[in-house]
Amino acid sequence: MNIKIITLCCFIIGWSACYAQQELSPEEAVNYTLDNNYGVKVANKNLEVSENNTSIYNSGYLPTVTGSAGATYNLDNNESEFSSGDVTNLNGAESSNYNASLDLSYTLFDGLGRKYNYQSLKEEYQLTELQARETIENTIIELFTIYYNVAQLSENAETFQQTLAISKERLVRSEYQFEYGQNTKLEVLNAEVDINNDSINLINTKQQLKNTKRDLNFVMGNVLNEDFKVNTEINFLLDINKEDLFEKAKSRNVALMQADKSIQISELDIKIGKSSYLPTLGLTGSYGWNKNDNNAASFLAGSTNTGLSAGLNLSWNIFDGGSTLTTVKNAQIALESQEIQKEEILLSLARDFNNAWDDYQNKLTIFRVQENNIITAQNNFDRSQEKFKIGQVNSIEFRQAQLNLLNAELSRNQAKYQAKLSELQLLQLSGELLNIAY
Repeated sequence: MNIKIITLCCFIIGWSACYAQQELSPEEAVNYTLDNNYGVKVANKNLEVSENNTSIYNSGYLPTVTGSAGATYNLDNNESEFSSGDVTNLNGAESSNYNASLDLSYTLFDGLGRKYNYQSLKEEYQLTELQARETIENTIIELFTIYYNVAQLSENAETFQQTLAISKERLVRSEYQFEYGQNTKLEVLNAEVDINNDSINLINTKQQLKNTKRDLNFVMGNVLNEDFKVNTEINFLLDINKEDLFEKAKSRNVALMQADKSIQISELDIKIGKSSYLPTLGLTGSYGWNKNDNNAASFLAGSTNTGLSAGLNLSWNIFDGGSTLTTVKNAQIALESQEIQKEEILLSLARDFNNAWDDYQNKLTIFRVQENNIITAQNNFDRSQEKFKIGQVNSIEFRQAQLNLLNAELSRNQAKYQAKLSELQLLQLSGELLNIAY
C-alpha cells in the first residue's frame, strides 16, 4: 500500500512539473534580470543621480540671478524745528517705500577650481558606471548559479525517475518469480525497499527543484507566473587563450578599472585644493526700482528711482591659516593610497585569475572523466541487467550496478554545471562576462 501511494505521488509530481511548462533560455533569464532585478534597479538609480550631478546646472559655470522686492509702510508722529525757531508738530504722518531689483552674480575666475570640480564630477559618474557594472556582473553570476542549479536538479529528477522505473520493473519480475517459486519473499521485500528509497529521492529532488525555481524567479524580479523549465544544454568556450584572457583582465577587470578611476579623481582633488591659492574674480550686476511716498514733514512728496549697476570684485585669500595647505597634502596622501591599492588589486587579480583558470581546467577535465565514467557504468549496468534476467546475477549485485550508474549520472550532472560556472567566473575576472552570448 505504501509503495502504491508513493508511486502515485511521484506520478502526480512528475505530471504537474512537465505539464505546460515554458522553457526559459539563458538569454531570456539575463534579459529578465537586467530589466527587473531590484539590485540592478537600485544601481541604475544611483547612476541617474550621478548623471544629474554632471549636468551643466551643477557645474558652477552658470550665473546666479536673484529677484527681490519689498514694501514698507510708516505711521509716525513728527516734531520738526526749523532754523527760524518755528516748530511744527505732525501726528499720524504716513509714508511708504516700494522697491524691486534683479541681481546677477557670476564668477569669472576661481583659480580653475570650478573646471577641475566639473571634471571630477564626470569621473565620478564614470566610477558609478563601473560600480553599476560590478553589480550587474555579480547579479549575473548569482543568476547563473541558480539557473544551473535548476538545470542540475532537473536532470537529477529525470535520472531518479528512470531509476524508479527500473526498480518497478524489478519488483514486478521479483513478484512473478516468487509466485512461480523461483525466489524467496526476501527478493520482493528488497525490491519494495529500493522502490521506496528511489521514490523518496525523487520526491525530495522535485521539492528542491521547486524551491530553486522560486529562487531563480526572485532574482529575475518575479516575472514568471507559471512553472517553467530551463535549458540543460551547455556549451563551453574551449578556444579561449590564457595569455590573451589575462591581458584583457588587466585592462577590463572592473575592480582594476575602478581603482584607475579613483586615482584620476584623487589627482583632480589635488588640483581643486591648489586652486584655492589663486584669486577669485567675480562679476555683479543689478537692475533696481525704488519708489518713496514721503510724509508732509519731508521736502519731497515722493520720488521714484530706476537704474542699472554693474561691478567687478576681486578676492585673494593670501593666507588662510594653513587649511588649504593641509587639504592639498591630504589629497596627495589619498592619491598615494589609491596607487598602493591598485598595486594590491593587480597582485590579487593575477592570483585570482590563475586560480580561476586552473579551477576551470580541472573541472573541465573532471567533467570529461565523468562522461567516460557514464559509458563504463552504463555498460556495466546493461550487462548486469541481462544477467539478472537470466538469473546469473542476484538482486544485490544488480542493485549495486544500478546505484553505480545513478551516482555516475549525478556526478556527471554536477561536474558539467560546476565547470560552466567556473568558466563564467573566469570571464568575470577578465571583464568579458557581459560580452559573451549566453
